[in-house]
Amino acid sequence: MSTFVVQRNGRAASAEDLAPLAFAGYAHFTAMQVREGRVRGLDLHLERLRSASMELFGQALPDDRVRACLRAALQAGPADLSLTATVYSPAGEFTVAGDDVEPELLVRTGPAASGPRGPLALAAVEHERVLPAVKHVGEVAKTYFLRQAAGQGFDDAAFLDRRGRLSEASIWNLAFWDGAAVVWPEAAMLGGTTMAIVRRQLDRLGAPQRVQEITLADLPALAGPVPLPAAPSFAQLLHHAYRKERSTAP
Repeated sequence: MSTFVVQRNGRAASAEDLAPLAFAGYAHFTAMQVREGRVRGLDLHLERLRSASMELFGQALPDDRVRACLRAALQAGPADLSLTATVYSPAGEFTVAGDDVEPELLVRTGPAASGPRGPLALAAVEHERVLPAVKHVGEVAKTYFLRQAAGQGFDDAAFLDRRGRLSEASIWNLAFWDGAAVVWPEAAMLGGTTMAIVRRQLDRLGAPQRVQEITLADLPALAGPVPLPAAPSFAQLLHHAYRKERSTAP
């Protein structure tokens, strides 16, 4: 059974299906890790696709159709894999929101992956994403700044907005620890599904958390992203909250 599967609307995608999307820059997606055929935060992924489709296309695919396409891709691959679901318009990039052209779904699977092990060295760069609440495909900047950071000896890049506030990193969210509570940065950013999972599980655990503006000048009073004393209890709390989330089969 192949790890690599590409399907359009629940069926094997042909070269004709893929060619228009390969050159398109107007689409959005969500990416997830599948273990034993199940996904953490499936409801969050479905909500991400719904809201982004409404923003970009003025309409969204029904959840049951999206889930059916996810199931078809999972049935064609192993139990553990990475999955990316991309929504685009078959009418091309010049579709006007509200046009009666239903979006389509492309599902791609690949080998299972895990996040990097820390600690990470981050380069702070000024960058604000376009349509930050949408996980869209027009994201050359995040890869560019990651490559620039790696070329300077860093592991990744963290973004600062024009007001000097930390927002997020290249493909993941930032979280901080003040010794008693988890602190999430206040800025325009893409809210990740993992962040949403951790936040709701911290609520269920009764763990203190808050949102506030964070600048580079604030970091000495926090722990985690700069050369400061290790905060093992912080990392343990985040991992514990994430593991509390039950996995769901599409």
